[in-house]
Amino acid sequence: MSNFEKVFRLFRKNYKAIPLEVFGKDPYKTLISTILSARTKDELTLKVSEKLFKKAPDIKTLRKLSEEEIKNLIYPVGFYKVKAKHLKKLSGMIDKIPDNLEELIKLPGVGRKTANLVLNRAFNIPAIAVDTHVHRISNLLGWVKTKTPEQTEKELIKILPKKYWPETNKLFVSIGQQFRNKEK
Repeated sequence: MSNFEKVFRLFRKNYKAIPLEVFGKDPYKTLISTILSARTKDELTLKVSEKLFKKAPDIKTLRKLSEEEIKNLIYPVGFYKVKAKHLKKLSGMIDKIPDNLEELIKLPGVGRKTANLVLNRAFNIPAIAVDTHVHRISNLLGWVKTKTPEQTEKELIKILPKKYWPETNKLFVSIGQQFRNKEK
């Protein structure tokens, strides 16, 4: 059994659901909730996302809201003013959530992590969404020796068998959050 298989088995055994997984395979809800989640705790993101989705259940409805309405709906997520601007702008750029990295990262407020998460969760396209948990744990395990999440993504793509990509973010975030909570 490979080192990767041992780690993934252990992480699966200790997995606890992440709040934002409730949006499952819905590309719109996955994209929007992931944008909202930056610098915001998952529990708050979930609450705010659900409130926004009641008012704007799809991209076309979101487009009809003013930036001010969006701002009021997503407060108190971190950087809510900037995120409201991004959501308003991106809702005017697309009618359908793109299913490829190149188009996703053209959207305001969407970086590689968000794009990869949308590809992985909403479209079942293998991708590694590297956030602080994936970055930190991959370095702690000695799989990579990197300074940034972007470097970690590039290195993991080289060494991690593709069969593990879909689970990487979900499992590492779960373990990282559990560990962080024990430190407090």
